[in-house]
Amino acid sequence: MTSPAPQVLLVEDEPQMRRFLRVALEGGGYRYLEAPTGEEGLALAVQYRPDVILLDLGLPDMDGLDLMKRLRAWSQIPVIVISARGQETDKVGALDVGADDYLTKPFGTSELLARIRVALRHAEPGAVENPLFVLDRWRVDLAKRQVLVAGQEVHLTPLEYRLFTTLIRHAGKVVTHRQLLKEVWGGVAGAQPLYLRVYMAQLRHKLEEDPSRPQYLQTEPGVGYRLRMED
Repeated sequence: MTSPAPQVLLVEDEPQMRRFLRVALEGGGYRYLEAPTGEEGLALAVQYRPDVILLDLGLPDMDGLDLMKRLRAWSQIPVIVISARGQETDKVGALDVGADDYLTKPFGTSELLARIRVALRHAEPGAVENPLFVLDRWRVDLAKRQVLVAGQEVHLTPLEYRLFTTLIRHAGKVVTHRQLLKEVWGGVAGAQPLYLRVYMAQLRHKLEEDPSRPQYLQTEPGVGYRLRMED
């Protein structure tokens, strides 16, 4: 039994570009999905788990970089940015938030198909991805950026949310102070372990039943923090 052809999701608002790429991709033997907005693109990514995503940055409802950040909160699907923005700063910005490659419009079909083949070769084999994280009373929808505790939505600030989702990505493992400062604050000059203590205390207050005796958001003295999974 042969495996199905790889599936490519195009997130692009220009109808002419969607028509052009549909012909190119289906002609290249790929299964094709398309979305004209960022929200529709995220919904299709969750539903179908495509093998590669082609992402325009200039979407009508959000910047493509924001979509990248939301996608990378739960998925390592290869993403190739296709954009008219050709400045070096645009390329660096896209790669910094998790894009795998960057093509500047206009580009040729042969080059695009070659970049897709490279992305597929570099994709992590057998990766199991799920935008839902469930633990005891917690239910976190990483695609929708929604946190529920005992069925009630809890509001987290952007930094609290980044800290929490970083711990979720490393659930069960110790994450060092240095690693958390790098992943949450991005290596901002002046970021200190004190910040971690403050934000961890806020997270415990919002998420733990007894913040003074946290069951899941645990401190590893002198090292960092761990999101403990149930035994």
